[in-house]
Amino acid sequence: MTEKILEPITTESLKDVFVSRFEELILSGKISIGETLPSERELAARLKVSRPVVHEGLIELSLRGLVSIRPRSGTVVNDFRKEGAIPLLLSLLNYHGTLDPKIQQDILEMRLLFENEMVRLSAQNRNDDHLRQLNEIIRQEENADTSQYAEVARMDYKFHQIIAVASGNFIYSLLLNSFREIYLHLSSLFFSDPAVCPMVFVTHKKIVEAVRQQNEDEAVRLMTRLLNHGAEHLEMAIRKNNLRNKK
Repeated sequence: MTEKILEPITTESLKDVFVSRFEELILSGKISIGETLPSERELAARLKVSRPVVHEGLIELSLRGLVSIRPRSGTVVNDFRKEGAIPLLLSLLNYHGTLDPKIQQDILEMRLLFENEMVRLSAQNRNDDHLRQLNEIIRQEENADTSQYAEVARMDYKFHQIIAVASGNFIYSLLLNSFREIYLHLSSLFFSDPAVCPMVFVTHKKIVEAVRQQNEDEAVRLMTRLLNHGAEHLEMAIRKNNLRNKK
């Protein structure tokens, strides 16, 4: 075993902490698009870090498309929907905080598009093993303790993951896997209200039956209903969570 493999374990750098802090502020909408940040000197004083830490952090935020550093004008928060790049997408996929409502809506709309096509293809291409795995999830849901909402969220994710694999489209599986962290974070908020579980579990069972019968239209109709129900109740769950955090 070479020495390079076992390099010293270090704590998160101050620059990384700075970047994470400002990512959260921008993605949550607490700092608005077009807003000019304080100067490097002022940020360093407020945050009690060195100016090089602030400077390197702002450069990293710029590379992610979140800010623009303008000489003699300061650092301005970008409209990252136009300026954002792959590094920002990767940050978003691993983000666990409160999202700007518009970004949240964009994610839900994207899910509606690709998961409807995903379930349509799964109705065409599913095999006996896919059906066995889906029915196993249904069995687990029937016996689930709905107060364990993080575990319910994991079962829900697994259900959609099997649908993605059954579609036969490798890219859909990659997309869903890429959204795993933010998916589980939002789903845990959603399932924190056990009252939503019966509708979700019943609809899962109906989707499996439609997929088994290779009824594409019915599978898509049910998935649309499921995702719209999820979006509506997730919004309420997030509002409740935000109110709790403010107290």
